[in-house]
Amino acid sequence: MTKCLIVAATAAEIGPFIQTLEGKEQKPDILITGVGMVATAFALGKTLHNKSYDFAINVGIGGSFSRDIGLGDIVFIEKDLFYELGAEDDLQFLSIDELGFGKAAFRAIPGFPADLIGRFRSVSGLTVNRVHGNDKSIKLALERQQAEVESMEGAAFYYACEQIMLPCVQIRSISNYIERRNRENWQIGLAVKNLNDWLISYFN
Repeated sequence: MTKCLIVAATAAEIGPFIQTLEGKEQKPDILITGVGMVATAFALGKTLHNKSYDFAINVGIGGSFSRDIGLGDIVFIEKDLFYELGAEDDLQFLSIDELGFGKAAFRAIPGFPADLIGRFRSVSGLTVNRVHGNDKSIKLALERQQAEVESMEGAAFYYACEQIMLPCVQIRSISNYIERRNRENWQIGLAVKNLNDWLISYFN
């Protein structure tokens, strides 16, 4: 049996799926990291130091810059970027790549089962400490990087997996459009349901 690690920021995002695993002998390991890139990188690094896996999956909900993606849709984030990692030079932003201190972009690493992503749209993502909710900052983000979705963990997950070249994939369900903050427009329940329906059908 292949050894799979499923990584999520919060238990609430995959609660229904976790319940279906109770009592099963053969099941993937679950790692709940906490919200944000620091918590994700630390928890994943600690886990991967103590145990080996054939592949890892980062799952959760996220926001979409693109209105072509429907709320509740599930997407495969093939490339993710530490959007804020760098320096300001007055009005110009210098990425960590331009500064010569590393790289900001990380990708899925092949080796995971191909049918994990076969039905999902492939997109690029931004990983941020502060989710966008201001018209000016959203416009700037789209000018700087042509990403479709946003999360607070994705690039950190890919970064940690790349350190040991562990096959990995990030899959998210879209809960909201990235706009001026308006909770009335969010569809968190739908996003969580669709994500868990897919996880349950795939792993059962």
